[in-house]
Amino acid sequence: MTGTTTPLPHHPIAVIGAGLGGLALARVLYAHGVEAAVFDLDASARGRTQGGMLDIHDDTGQEALRAAGLHEAFLARVHAGGQAVRVLDRHAEVHWSQADDGTGGRPEIDRGELRGLLLKSLPEGLIRWGAKVTGARALAGGRHEVTLADGTAFTTGLLIGADGAWSRVRPLVSDAVPGYAGVSFVEADLHSADSRHPVGAQVVGGGMLFALGAGRGFLAHREPDGSLHVYAAVEAPESWLDGIDFTDTEASARAVLKEFDGWHEDLRALVADADAPLVPRRIHALPVGHRWPRTPGVTLLGDAAHLMSPFAGEGANLALIDGADLARALLAHPGDTEAALAAYEERMFPRAERSAADSALMGGTLFRPDAPERLSAMFAGHQPWAEQR
Repeated sequence: MTGTTTPLPHHPIAVIGAGLGGLALARVLYAHGVEAAVFDLDASARGRTQGGMLDIHDDTGQEALRAAGLHEAFLARVHAGGQAVRVLDRHAEVHWSQADDGTGGRPEIDRGELRGLLLKSLPEGLIRWGAKVTGARALAGGRHEVTLADGTAFTTGLLIGADGAWSRVRPLVSDAVPGYAGVSFVEADLHSADSRHPVGAQVVGGGMLFALGAGRGFLAHREPDGSLHVYAAVEAPESWLDGIDFTDTEASARAVLKEFDGWHEDLRALVADADAPLVPRRIHALPVGHRWPRTPGVTLLGDAAHLMSPFAGEGANLALIDGADLARALLAHPGDTEAALAAYEERMFPRAERSAADSALMGGTLFRPDAPERLSAMFAGHQPWAEQR
């Protein structure tokens, strides 16, 4: 008797990763009657803290939300006053201060709030939680087989890697891997800042703070709940964080603040007075201009496609517009996946290259000895990107 093999489950469109880009793609498709299966390694939508504020740009992130039919709902959730900016030097002297008058094109929103908006716009069961991808391989005719950590597998006619910096899908199209960008962050949180940390609250102001010096800086923003989220940024070897014991809150704060000897105490307090353990994070990036040859049945979006440093605020915005653009390309080319992917990549590659170059350039600007002056001139409109070199 001849044995039979049960066919693997098949999904016409499989999206790996339920971050902002993958969700934007799924939402735009769903709004037009096309369902994509989304797989995410988190156990649930609340599997990990999203955290952090995002400035959503009018021509990218907001355009994606318009395509998704969610722009009005987004505007109802933005952080009023969050576009305020302050630029200080290491002595806490103010070089630039601008209030949020409500006319800026980059309103701020909590990342978790934005992700929640996208999640609620999709039907129950569309996202497969607890589905960690361990590998993928090409089959005939542009199809792919994807394996999961629980030993199961499925096939798909279109595989989309929206799975971030360390994408499991990227090796199907590119040998590139993220490299250390030369900067490490240590994140700190100060809760109920106005009452518990009034000095820090005054230093940061109502929106974003840049306190900058040679090779160092404090980047911080006020969150809608009145807390402060702080990034102590240090140009350092990749191994620097390995020498700090982050299980010891006091010792780790001392180690980080050693890098800020001579800085004003009001700035140092943004780390010294943290209400929770410090969190280390190395900054990685793919090469500027990363791209790949058209590969049948597979593509990437967001950080999987063009991971860049965060210094120009482009990452989330590009993920959103990538997702929307890919969905619109698929809708515009029904039955011709390859034409859709070619159209999407033709639009995405140059946009990502420009943003990655700007992010790298901005990163270099922020840690120059004259960074407060240069950044202030840029905000004032007296010094365009091209003159930041």
